[in-house]
Amino acid sequence: MSASGLLAEDERWLRRAIELSARSRETGKHPFGALVVDRGGRLLAEGTNAFDADCTAHAEMNAVRAAHASGAGALAGATLFSSAEPCAMCSGAIYWSGITRVVYALSETRLLAITGDHPENPTLALPCRAVFARGQRAVEVKGPLLEDEAARVHEGFWL
Repeated sequence: MSASGLLAEDERWLRRAIELSARSRETGKHPFGALVVDRGGRLLAEGTNAFDADCTAHAEMNAVRAAHASGAGALAGATLFSSAEPCAMCSGAIYWSGITRVVYALSETRLLAITGDHPENPTLALPCRAVFARGQRAVEVKGPLLEDEAARVHEGFWL
């Protein structure tokens, strides 16, 4: 365990998701990043936000789509790391993909406090845990973690 209470590998991948969110912001896009790691610890795919091109192109959706291209069984037992808690849409995609674990940084509640009523982020007050709890198979969720670090990327963006 690291000083943050995370397993070292989880912390490394979560920090990478936060780096992706910063990169997304640097290109003028919404500051979200996600990646998928298979059960053996191998990076399958990364995603940033492309909401401006497609309203369903959240970072998590883009990472899941790209990882799915690795093959039908690639996502079974995989972990999705995200800079922010997956929304209801992304949680549904994660569930259907076969991913069994989600690790996220910024909570939906804290994100809402940052974005307010910004029209480009009409936050759903539906935690990913609530979405996964309605499914027929378990999805383990760890988060929020490194929340202050993830929140810094959003500072000043949603004005």
